[in-house]
Amino acid sequence: MRVLSEYNSELKLKGFNVFQIEEDDNATKAYSRKDFYKICLTTGKSRIHYADRSFDAEGTILFFGNPNIPYSWETLSTQYVGYTILFSEDFYTSGKHSENLQRSPLFKMGGTPILEISEEQRLFLNSIFQKMIEEQKSDYEHKDDLIRNYIDLILHESLKLKPSENYNQDKSGSERLTNVFMELLERQFPIENPDRPLQLKTAKDYAGHLSVHVNYLNRAVKEVTGKTTTMHISERITSEAKAILQHTDWNVSEIAYALGFEYPTYFTNFFKKQTGVSPSAVRG
Repeated sequence: MRVLSEYNSELKLKGFNVFQIEEDDNATKAYSRKDFYKICLTTGKSRIHYADRSFDAEGTILFFGNPNIPYSWETLSTQYVGYTILFSEDFYTSGKHSENLQRSPLFKMGGTPILEISEEQRLFLNSIFQKMIEEQKSDYEHKDDLIRNYIDLILHESLKLKPSENYNQDKSGSERLTNVFMELLERQFPIENPDRPLQLKTAKDYAGHLSVHVNYLNRAVKEVTGKTTTMHISERITSEAKAILQHTDWNVSEIAYALGFEYPTYFTNFFKKQTGVSPSAVRG
């Protein structure tokens, strides 16, 4: 398992970081992807797996990473240069920005997360990334606002561009979508505070969050795992309930609320159906 460095703490503290990708970048930054959006301008040859699609890139591309959608990146060329900015939703929305980034066609699943960039566009975008790096180092009192404006400029310029058409949705599409769902499911846990209840509770919730039809999600998950989406959700909630019962002193009402149940009796009935015993028996 990758151990996150102090770099991750710095990111969480200020909510963003922008840096240049060197030709031989041995200083790879370790950070928790689930916390940050990513915009990456790169020149080189690579293969990107994003949700249920794969993309082969050669030349300059602009990539948009959503912290709720798994992606992986294979660098295929020896020379690989560019810029990356990482930023949290809290950083972006703490100014006058109220846009939901996950609904943006650049970040949402099924959107256009990869754009092919011309040389003229590359030079223009390079200048914006360089300005952000300069501001990051500066003592200017309002540099966060200025960096948010630069992010906006990149987003607006990107919306003008034609999305790449080099996607391959192959036989592994169902598998990729299932992986997306499973990772998103796991990201809802652990529940660390009874006052912050589970947000995604049903197959429809997950489908909506992933911008796919619930029937499509159900088919993919059942095809790959042999279990329904609802079964996976129920099993994970049950596992979390057991952990909470064994390792906290929360009462049943608190646990029920934390796990998204409207009433304690609903949770108790659910738990008995899943395990055959009452919550108190597990805590015993």
